[in-house]
Amino acid sequence: MPDVETAKTAPMNGTGWRAEVGPQGLLVTLSGDWAVGSHLGGGSTIIGGMISQAGSGGLSFASPSLGRWDSALLVFLAALRDAANTAGIGFDDAGLPLSARRLLNLLPVPQAQVKPRSRPGLVARLGIAALDLWSSLGSVTAFIGDLVLRLGAAFRGRLTMRGRDLFFCIEEAGVDALVIVAIVNILVGGILAFVGAIQLRKFGADIYVANLVGIAVIREMAALMTAIVMAGRTGGAYAAHIATMEGNEEIDALRVIGIPIFDYLVFPRIGALCFTMPFLYLYGAAVAVFGGFLVAVLLLHLTAGEFITHVSDAVNITQVVFGLVKSLTFGAVIALIGCREGLRAGRSAADVGRAATSAVVLGIVWVIALDALFAVCANALDF
Repeated sequence: MPDVETAKTAPMNGTGWRAEVGPQGLLVTLSGDWAVGSHLGGGSTIIGGMISQAGSGGLSFASPSLGRWDSALLVFLAALRDAANTAGIGFDDAGLPLSARRLLNLLPVPQAQVKPRSRPGLVARLGIAALDLWSSLGSVTAFIGDLVLRLGAAFRGRLTMRGRDLFFCIEEAGVDALVIVAIVNILVGGILAFVGAIQLRKFGADIYVANLVGIAVIREMAALMTAIVMAGRTGGAYAAHIATMEGNEEIDALRVIGIPIFDYLVFPRIGALCFTMPFLYLYGAAVAVFGGFLVAVLLLHLTAGEFITHVSDAVNITQVVFGLVKSLTFGAVIALIGCREGLRAGRSAADVGRAATSAVVLGIVWVIALDALFAVCANALDF
């Protein structure tokens, strides 16, 4: 191969190329017809060996006498482009036909293999976790701040929330949840009565199973179990719905139109759960007491009058109010977590699942943590 110029011509159809190194780099001149099976094989390999001589000028083309061509030319050009990228020199396709340039741009460019990074050490992982936690706290603070600002607008009568959105969310979070809330609470009430009876029977105090069921259900279990059910059912649904809107760019469209996101998406859901959770708590408490009643009457052979009398003596209105306050707080927290996880989700289908899962897990964890905090406060107040 000559140092300055290399030329080859296929004997059958005149297909050929000419490569020469000059001050402007490596110039490849194309001529003749380029068809599959007829062009000169190995041309790209020969030119690839000359690319190192191009210097900083790069690789360019000229095609004044190029005839008909098909994918054979594209394969040839793609091989030269890959060799130029590997050598780190420019690839100027301005001298090629416009159609060839467009088709060549559609061919993928091989990506350089990236060496896998070594796993960071313990200190680095702790630092990354601390930074992620700080970032999460900042985003939570910003979310709560935006919510407080919109609450101020609501008190001034400037909230643009639609009433039908609120009613739809109330129906979805309230009426549609009655069956699952009833199933969970009636089983919890029956389990409390059965387990309590096993222990109380050792002391001949079977009758006090009614007191146990009444206090445990009204004070703790009805609000807690209803909130856990709503965190898994409604909180996850809120996150998935909003994350899907984020992926479909519907939220971006709302922002462009000028519709406040909090008014349109967040407030109806928070208002719906805050409104329905106290009623669901009362409903769940009644169903749970009924479950304990069935176990006490059918298995422990207590009379209905004895059970109702002992429940009435053990439960007072203060405990009911305490349960209502807890359920209201749980509802607000579940709605906030579901909406926030949906708004911070990505735009892929996988992000929708991650947002829903995160909303359910965080909702349950925060509900249990708040229930423990309520228990500590009640004990400190001697309640």
